Amino acid sequence: MPEPSGATWVVGTAGHVDHGKTSLIRALTGVDLDTRPEERSRGITIALGFVPLDLPDGRRVAFVDVPGHERLVRTMIAGATGIDAALLCVSSQDGVMPQTREHLAILQLLGVEQGVIALTKADLVDEELLELAAEEIAEEVEGTFLEGAAIVPVSAVSGAGLDQLKAALSALNVTQDEVAGPFRLPVDRSFSRSGFGTVATGTAWSGTLSVGDAVTILPAGKTARVRGLQTHGQDADVVRAGWRVAVNLSGIDVDDVPRGVVLTTGSVPSTSMIDVTLRLLDAAPELDDGAAVRFLVGTAEVLGKVHLAEDADTLVPGAEVVAQVRLDEPVPVLPGDRYVLRRTSPMDTLGGGVVVDPWAPRLRRKTRERHGQQIRRLHAGDRRVWLERAAEVRLTAAEWHSRPGATDDLGRVLGDRRFATSVIAKLEGVLINAVERHHTERSLLRGAGRRELLRGRLGHLDAKIFDALVRRLVDAGALEIEGKLVRRAGFVPALDPGQKQRADALRKAFAAAGLEGLTLKKVFEVVSGDDVEDLVHWLDHEGELVAVPQAGWLDAKAVATLKGRLVAHFEGSDLLDPPAFKDLTGLPRRVAIPLLEWMDAQGWTRRVEGGRVSGEALTG
Repeated sequence: MPEPSGATWVVGTAGHVDHGKTSLIRALTGVDLDTRPEERSRGITIALGFVPLDLPDGRRVAFVDVPGHERLVRTMIAGATGIDAALLCVSSQDGVMPQTREHLAILQLLGVEQGVIALTKADLVDEELLELAAEEIAEEVEGTFLEGAAIVPVSAVSGAGLDQLKAALSALNVTQDEVAGPFRLPVDRSFSRSGFGTVATGTAWSGTLSVGDAVTILPAGKTARVRGLQTHGQDADVVRAGWRVAVNLSGIDVDDVPRGVVLTTGSVPSTSMIDVTLRLLDAAPELDDGAAVRFLVGTAEVLGKVHLAEDADTLVPGAEVVAQVRLDEPVPVLPGDRYVLRRTSPMDTLGGGVVVDPWAPRLRRKTRERHGQQIRRLHAGDRRVWLERAAEVRLTAAEWHSRPGATDDLGRVLGDRRFATSVIAKLEGVLINAVERHHTERSLLRGAGRRELLRGRLGHLDAKIFDALVRRLVDAGALEIEGKLVRRAGFVPALDPGQKQRADALRKAFAAAGLEGLTLKKVFEVVSGDDVEDLVHWLDHEGELVAVPQAGWLDAKAVATLKGRLVAHFEGSDLLDPPAFKDLTGLPRRVAIPLLEWMDAQGWTRRVEGGRVSGEALTG
């Protein structure tokens, strides 16, 4: 099956519920918008929710099926990306009504850029009233996308003005550029047909979809395969952004594809915390920070709260700000998606705007000014903001590449995550300062352990990221690694005069203790000072002490003497039993057992029944 031929673009009809919209579309097309055709008995041809009209220039338009005010509002929002132009219907008798203004405001919020105004019921008023109505409409649309648009008086009863209305639609400069990104179809209707299974319909927002493709149903994450496609009444192998589409799905139940879900072939986040731009309508009431709202995007409608990323507690009508919307349920969105906010009750339209960051960290009141600046920068195209937020949202390198506009030249990878270069530089500074502080506070140690450094301002980092950060600074020549210790490059512990005196006192104490050694508790009984423990570790590293688990530290000379005695013993005997070991050392059992186990661990001895035999390392 080839792709459908001929350009078809979608016109969103808007206007007060009694202003003749349905009658006008029936007069133009011969189809009643209030009547949904039954599905054909064969095939999967279905009511796609549009009524087609062939224009004089050969192009075809599709009027979105939107009977009723509430349904009209939801359908306009659902078809935001698919609406190429608007047809605003205003009664010549009544003029502009509150619903007219609301619909115009919604179309404006959704980014519709052109359209035509139909002055309906023109046969019911005289020329003077018709002119006054046209002047009123022209004033009403000043400053909107319909300023300067054609205003065409029409009569659905007599047919007057219908040709002029078609000509005005033909004069619109509608282009349908391919929208990049993963295929996305917000589902506005789904049903099951015997012999075909589940069918879902909607307006494709981006990308392309082919028969046989696998799709994911968000936010649930279930999968299905495309069995067949239709668009604008024709079978198709491929459908594109901007087209009304029916998708026949296999491997999924119709209950799993309700209105409000999104069919997609790519990576789309399902989120309940979204940074946005927000414009409050001129006619809307003031909006308090934290106010409950209805969030409408695509075909989804979810309750939530709006939090201002501004130094304000109330948003006044007409204001344009940045904010964060926190939803009760996740919705699948991408940057650039347009949304509308409505009251929870009554369901009046409050305003709307553009999704800026669907991966946003939580907005906190004490940092909301900085958060707001980040939203503005990101909205202006500065993708580095995502990297500045990487630590908070735990951005992986793979996730980075799934974001629109994310490139390899931005930021760097640490471990398996991507950070802004400025953030990495800041982390490097924090780590170097932590190492220097450790050297100052514990100058006798040869470095700091990971546990000591991976705390405070570095405490949020995973071990893999921390190790990568250390490696960067080692490669740059700023740090050195010795085993598990990290230190400043070139750092060597040095004793001051007072420490030298205390070190000498410790040497004498350990020499006097011999093989019995000293625990830290006993050390503090001999020498006092805040740095005594570090002095013990310094002597250990210098090779003057030997650490024996459960026994403390032993004088290295005493241990060397013991080794010599062991060698001599095994020259005359194959076995070292407990009495023989006590003769060699004079140690009580509480000290002898830890020392024997330490000797086994060193390979000096090997335990056998009745005692120990010589180990391979004893004479090494």
